[in-house]
Amino acid sequence: MIFHFTQKSFISSLFTILVSGGLLFLLVMAACAQEEDNDNQNSSSFEEEPAQDEFRDFLLDHEPEWFKSPQAQMIAENILLFQRASGGWPKNITLNRPLTAADKKKLAEYNNEPFATIDNGATFTEMRFLAQFHAVSKKQDYILAFLKGLDYLLEAQYANGGWPQFYPLRKGYYSHITFNDDAMVGVLRLLRDIAGSRPGYEFVDSDRRERARLAWHNGIDCILKTQIKVNNQLTAWCAQYDEKTLLPAKARNYELVSLSGDETVNIIRFLMEIDNPSPQIVAAIQSAVKWLDDVKLTGMRVIRQPDPKSPTGFDKQVIADPDAPPLWARFYLIGSNKPFFSDRDGKIYYDLAQISSERRNNYGWLGYWPEDVLNRYYPKWQKKWAPDWNVLAH
Repeated sequence: MIFHFTQKSFISSLFTILVSGGLLFLLVMAACAQEEDNDNQNSSSFEEEPAQDEFRDFLLDHEPEWFKSPQAQMIAENILLFQRASGGWPKNITLNRPLTAADKKKLAEYNNEPFATIDNGATFTEMRFLAQFHAVSKKQDYILAFLKGLDYLLEAQYANGGWPQFYPLRKGYYSHITFNDDAMVGVLRLLRDIAGSRPGYEFVDSDRRERARLAWHNGIDCILKTQIKVNNQLTAWCAQYDEKTLLPAKARNYELVSLSGDETVNIIRFLMEIDNPSPQIVAAIQSAVKWLDDVKLTGMRVIRQPDPKSPTGFDKQVIADPDAPPLWARFYLIGSNKPFFSDRDGKIYYDLAQISSERRNNYGWLGYWPEDVLNRYYPKWQKKWAPDWNVLAH
């Protein structure tokens, strides 16, 4: 199998064709079908997402010499083949395996399918790889693909500064402004590097650099406008927002309107990377850091209890432990800051044990995401940019 899918059974039954005695999975169809996670009771997307994160890190974490290798050459060629006519890339694609002639033909036939996205690191990760590969290869094809991707990102941005999860737009939550899985932050970091002509991006022309700079500023404005206020106090961010009203919005049935203990962290990290931050940015960071400190959960930990009856082989349980480090919920109710869980029925639950085994064990409901921000990054940032305002001083 040359492509990676979340819903293997659904894809294989609908979009599998026989080529040269082997099975060719149609990626562009899978990208669409994969998103219908609501209806697939056997999805294991949470278990597969870390592998995708690791592969994205693998693509970019190399010394320059590696980009001269046959493996790098193969990945770069595959990236060109997977690029859609819109300029973006689908998600969850496996790039480090050779494509057959039949694979390449099929990709070309589906070049116009509208499944390009910024979800799961798609598009901006491929663009970063192309920039690094071009620095070694100096081949024009890779510059052109990068610039086409940049034009795609600039075109996809809403006038209010946000980005949809998919572009061209699709009905449903795919058109929401998406912070989930750090989609929008990943785009903004790339635009920042382009606009600043950082090493490796000098080939971008001045017109596109200026457009990237404006898009970056508009994106920051969107981040500041979407930070949720409760009783006139800035708090945190939801994972996605309505693209017209900028109000918090739900995504899948178990991803409800909330304050996010996960996505908020990388937004803070991104804002902390801005030199000479404005008073608005400083206030946004301070308020979000304070909120994270206020909503930490103590005296408990999550364990994986072996369970041979579970498809995962374990069952997640929350147990009391007075010595456990703080942890955070993925979702909090806006207003009360009460942590909650949810299921495919779209209902709210306050006990992890109350939701289905499938959702309980295949999603990150509780975690330690804010640890580094609170303990490492905030003290350094606060000392430099807000020396007289430490929101963590108790």
